[in-house]
Amino acid sequence: MAEECTHNCETCSAACASRENAIQKEKLNDQSRVKKVIAVVSGKGGVGKSLVTGLLATLARRMDYKTAVLDADVTGPSIPRMFKFAKEAGSDDVSLFPAETATGIKVMSVNLLLENETDPVIWRGPVIAGTVKQFWTDVNWGDNDIMFIDMPPGTGDVPLTVFQSLPVDGIVIVTTPQELVGMVVQKAVNMAEMMNIPVLGIVENMSYIQCPDCGKKIFPYGESRLEEAARLANTSVTARLPINPKLAAACDKGMIELFEGDWLDGMIKNVLG
Repeated sequence: MAEECTHNCETCSAACASRENAIQKEKLNDQSRVKKVIAVVSGKGGVGKSLVTGLLATLARRMDYKTAVLDADVTGPSIPRMFKFAKEAGSDDVSLFPAETATGIKVMSVNLLLENETDPVIWRGPVIAGTVKQFWTDVNWGDNDIMFIDMPPGTGDVPLTVFQSLPVDGIVIVTTPQELVGMVVQKAVNMAEMMNIPVLGIVENMSYIQCPDCGKKIFPYGESRLEEAARLANTSVTARLPINPKLAAACDKGMIELFEGDWLDGMIKNVLG
């Protein structure tokens, strides 16, 4: 047994035989099929993880993949604000049903089930983790080629629950150029290694500003550390997202599916395999 073992396999992250034998993957809803699960993670909040999730989902759908998004950031859900929904989330006596966007992306988030989107979710960690599990087991997702999970920041209860309980095929890490973020990125990488989940790529958000007149790139946060972070994560797949007012406005208006930009084209190809 590993020295760091807490003797509670639900909350312990120690890579020991006892935990591997005790933790069982949750069973997907009987009416659902998901071929690939990708978690979008960050070491800290405010780096644009939900933005990257929404962009990757949009790109996958544009490539005609049946796409779903599970919003695991229960206390800080941003995903519903980015999309316009042609079909609202609902339920029957058996299952919950995800909302569907104009292009057919299926989405489930706590904010889609609240009476008011500004109602706070004041729950303790185990309840939040249990809710994320229910989004996997109790939602009728239908048939999907890929599901993106928008994770809460850090390495706490919910990320641990997702990695242990759901069949995550890989992660995409989101960061920003500041040096401090390099340290927290390494925490996310180390957690993925402990869970035996591959890092498929790293996205550096707010990487630069591009002058609309001359096209020159300005780096407001200094020298990029993306290549160094990618090396530590043992991946060569990287992408840089600019500070782009039009993209921010599209997200605020629920129009992320209309974005124009090739920043993540290489990333989505690697994610889809």
